[in-house]
Amino acid sequence: MIPFSFLLAGALVLLVGVADALSGYQISCGATSAKVAGNVTWVRDGAFIYVGKAAELTGSPGVMPMLSSLRYFPADASSSAATTKYCYVVPAAMHARYLVRTTYYYGGFDGGEAPPVFDQIIDGTRWSAVDTAGAYARGLATYYEAVVEAAGKEVSVCLARSAATAPGRSPFINALEVVPLEGSVYSAINFTAYALSTIARHSFGYDGSIIGYPGDRFNRYWEPYSDGSIPVVESQANVTTEAFWNKPPEAVFRRGLTASRGKSLDLQWPPAPLPAASYYLALYFQDNRGPSALSWRVFDVAVNGQPFFTGLNVSTAGSMVYGAQWPLSGQTTITLTPAPGSPVGPLINAAELLMVVPLGGRTHPRDVIGMQELARGFMNPPSDWRGDPCLPKGNSWTGVTCNQDPLARVIGLNLTNFRVGGSISDNIANLTAISSIWLVGNNLTGPIPDMSLLNHLVSLHLEDNGLTGPLPEPLGNLTRLEELSVQNNNLQGTIPSSIRNRAMLDTRFRFQYTPGNNLS
Repeated sequence: MIPFSFLLAGALVLLVGVADALSGYQISCGATSAKVAGNVTWVRDGAFIYVGKAAELTGSPGVMPMLSSLRYFPADASSSAATTKYCYVVPAAMHARYLVRTTYYYGGFDGGEAPPVFDQIIDGTRWSAVDTAGAYARGLATYYEAVVEAAGKEVSVCLARSAATAPGRSPFINALEVVPLEGSVYSAINFTAYALSTIARHSFGYDGSIIGYPGDRFNRYWEPYSDGSIPVVESQANVTTEAFWNKPPEAVFRRGLTASRGKSLDLQWPPAPLPAASYYLALYFQDNRGPSALSWRVFDVAVNGQPFFTGLNVSTAGSMVYGAQWPLSGQTTITLTPAPGSPVGPLINAAELLMVVPLGGRTHPRDVIGMQELARGFMNPPSDWRGDPCLPKGNSWTGVTCNQDPLARVIGLNLTNFRVGGSISDNIANLTAISSIWLVGNNLTGPIPDMSLLNHLVSLHLEDNGLTGPLPEPLGNLTRLEELSVQNNNLQGTIPSSIRNRAMLDTRFRFQYTPGNNLS
């Protein structure tokens, strides 16, 4: 993942005109009030995350409003600092597509000289490392951008320590954006198996500020790009971008790079060498001359010498060509070769390049729902009980053990002596692969829910809580259950015959219900 950097103030071009409010969520992390930057209002983050500490960057004058605060995440004594993830959870429409952007500006909030390195995670996929030291040393903020599909009714964006995180350093974030995209945008990608991670998005021949909202309705950032050795031309005609699947802003067609008649155009883009991977590449073109019967250009497009599109006929209405799974590595060259006899040379206006990232697996939906409802029923659960309960591997929730094949399943839950309050949700019945539940020594109240569907359950330890009500009869019918411990609660009633008979006849079955309780 290649990060982007921009100046702290005046980074975005503000286009003249009145625009509808930007959809989705624009979140200023750690802010005490809403912030306004250009045409975008940024809200506080309290509705999306419940952990971490806020800090104001008072020693960083000129910082854009949404970057003037941050939220950071010191190690939590209640969980493993090495594996804890801290998640923003944003409402989403199931199977809708979203642009996700995270922005970082360190500002020396913790008294250090350089920012810490850590990981960022979207749902169950480890997205990238966050290493902003180089940009920060130059006085720049850094942003990362991805396109994902919501598997459920939420999108989680998480930060986590990694092997590269120095001891005592805390992950942090200044701004988070989650913006819904229209169905045609990047639609050639199978988002049930892949995500896109933005590598480059440029407006060629343009030398102004970043083009964003409202020019780009989704607030994608189109950075300026100019190569002094390639001539720049200005367009004489407007483009209706509604006809383009990816809905680029009209502003990126106002200038372009070109070559003279009969000459090929060789463009080394993006500027940085690429890691070997598959990429989504979209190129945008428009004949810059005034509309007429002769306002068109024909040329071939090649990428690193391989044909990308042959005989492209570009008019003043504009054109887009793309490759959805294009293999690239190292330095990339785009070559535009004019057709024989073409009256004008080739021209290119803009381009996008996004890495195709395989998803890091999925957790079974019933387990996700079960764990989310369990978390909602608990008071004071561990701080990392947000986002995907199992993934990515190595970052499951504190106390949660999962298998990984083919869909991740919860197979163990151990919150012994975590001082968790609240009650045990009925949705624990969703965890049909679980074999071990240890909720010992907490402050749980209410009844023991029905667990008759937990056919793989081997051990159930609920001792030393404040649980009330009867022992559920179905517990005795779980044929794999070998340990049932409920002592030191406030249970009442008669011990079910199914449990009593198992205790007398099954030598593997160990049942403890005293001291405490009022069971007979």
